[in-house]
Amino acid sequence: MPLFKTIKPNNHTTIYVWKIEESFDTLSKDMLLTERSKNRIQSMKSKLHQRGFLSVRHLLKEAGYSDFDLYYNGNGKPHLKDEKHISITHSFTFSAIIISDIEVGIDIEKNREKIRIIQNKFVNFERGFIHQDDDYIQQLTVIWGAKESLYKIYPHGGLTFKNDIDIDSFQISDKKTTGFIKVKGWNKHYNIYFEQLENFTLVYALDPTNND
Repeated sequence: MPLFKTIKPNNHTTIYVWKIEESFDTLSKDMLLTERSKNRIQSMKSKLHQRGFLSVRHLLKEAGYSDFDLYYNGNGKPHLKDEKHISITHSFTFSAIIISDIEVGIDIEKNREKIRIIQNKFVNFERGFIHQDDDYIQQLTVIWGAKESLYKIYPHGGLTFKNDIDIDSFQISDKKTTGFIKVKGWNKHYNIYFEQLENFTLVYALDPTNND
């Protein structure tokens, strides 16, 4: 399938979303990859992960880049050679990238009952506002996705979802909230936006200091 959706949160940020319906062979056809990427694909045991990886390279192409424009730092954080900020995500049959002049993070997650089981690993401050009359699974998925997005923004690694990142109160109908990374030397708030794509939750975080 071609590009599923494009989102423009502001004048200098674009999100590209791909719905992964193609075979591995279709996705890999005429796709130029670095040796690092070729090795990564070969190391993946799951065809689904391989297809997700390749779909991200198609998204890069949609944004005017190639796999050769992408590199990773020592903490595994992706960067673009032109110094624009980038964040990457894929889950089952969706992938997405966000590219911006400002700090950004993105996550997409399938809405699954499983998140109830693991909620104690990442929900802390948020316990005080989760609404029983709202969609509980979606709320938990937004919280997870928001924390994942902020984790991807923080350049030094080592954050814990439960203790180092807080997400402020929201309801699903709000489609936005704020989040806070609360570690020494990095006490910053970020704007959080979220929406449903079929049975998936897309969440992204933006630095609010230049968010017009």
